[in-house]
Amino acid sequence: MPFATRAISLLLALMATPLYASDDWGDDAWGDEDKQETQLHGFIELAGGGRTDNDLVMADDDLTLAELRGRIEVETYRGDVRFSGKLDLYLESADGVDSGLQLHLREALMDMSLSDSVDLRAGHQILTWGTGDLVFLNDLFAKDWQSFFSGRDDEYLKAPSTSLKLSYYGESANLDFVWTPVFAHDQFIEGERFSYFSPMSGSQAAAPTGKLSPEYPAETFSNGEFAARLHGSAQLFGSSNTEWAVYAYRGFWKQPNALNSSGQAYFSPMNSLGASLRTNVAGGIGHAELAWYNGEDDSGADPTLPNNQLRFLLGYEQELVPKLTMGVQYYLEHIQDYDDLAANDGGSPYRPDENRELWTLRLTYSAMQDNLVMSWFSFYSPTDQDYYHRPSVKYRFNDELSLTVGGNLFGGKQAHSFFGQFENASNIYARVRWSY
Repeated sequence: MPFATRAISLLLALMATPLYASDDWGDDAWGDEDKQETQLHGFIELAGGGRTDNDLVMADDDLTLAELRGRIEVETYRGDVRFSGKLDLYLESADGVDSGLQLHLREALMDMSLSDSVDLRAGHQILTWGTGDLVFLNDLFAKDWQSFFSGRDDEYLKAPSTSLKLSYYGESANLDFVWTPVFAHDQFIEGERFSYFSPMSGSQAAAPTGKLSPEYPAETFSNGEFAARLHGSAQLFGSSNTEWAVYAYRGFWKQPNALNSSGQAYFSPMNSLGASLRTNVAGGIGHAELAWYNGEDDSGADPTLPNNQLRFLLGYEQELVPKLTMGVQYYLEHIQDYDDLAANDGGSPYRPDENRELWTLRLTYSAMQDNLVMSWFSFYSPTDQDYYHRPSVKYRFNDELSLTVGGNLFGGKQAHSFFGQFENASNIYARVRWSY
């Protein structure tokens, strides 16, 4: 797309900017406004992962991750304007997906102040807000679930979008407005690296015949995404550090969960409103978040469209003992107009529950001067009776070299549940990274 092409050109221009290296951090170095230092760094990473069980519809492809990745990050200032870019070059062979040398632009943006209270950020960028830990309600920016499930670094869960962000900073509240001209969908599970459950066939599906190829929204102004957040802090619940926010979004469901008249999946329009709180509670940090998803309104009578939903999240995090932190979350997804859905879906055996509940648990322990970090994150749904566990261990040999070993372990009693469908996608992985 033209905007992305210009973003790549910006990154290449930044990479061509002369670098200034200096060990002089005195007053003269800070005062030289005509010769501002350009920062260049990045990493080289070798990563591999494989299934713990065979997936029969994936043609016995055992690899889920096999790549050599190099990252180039550059940051520079021209006057008061900041330019930054992140570019990944990687050689991949897992499952024959994206095999060969690939280029992935993570960031190419410009930051500037329009006034004392208004900032502008434009370009290819990662956007995020909300209070959830790996559970997203009002954060309706693109995610990369293929990277997340295969064992890439957690940063790759957040996918970039080419957007314009305006931020206003007031005395009692701040306002963020984001416009994404071209709809940025999730990198969803489509049947190439991992199979998925297809309600149409009642079984697992995978490429080539089962590859999910949805219809995408036309690239028009009316199909752009608009998101806003009004946020600030106040003295609530006896705490002076209570952070509050309200959210609004107009765009599309981020995954193709609707069907058109020919049976092809597509991204249906969706608007949302929400709010969140984060505050100190009993020596830890508590947070709550609420979102209302209002899609194409058919009063729930059309089973080919996703019903409107109310989503609620409640979480708490605390350090149990030195170096050991625990976080717990409860998530509820309520389907509105459920009776109308049940009356019109032909008694589908794959009808979701009216209320889907999900619990998460995060345990993080660090040792050896924080060079060793052990983590366990679990999703468990008592209503779907399925789970997803994410254990990992990271050891940092020095400032440049680190090793991460972990797993993505899925399971459930029903093959069509959210996590249960990925049981044969369970995998273990390892990553070795050298940073410069």
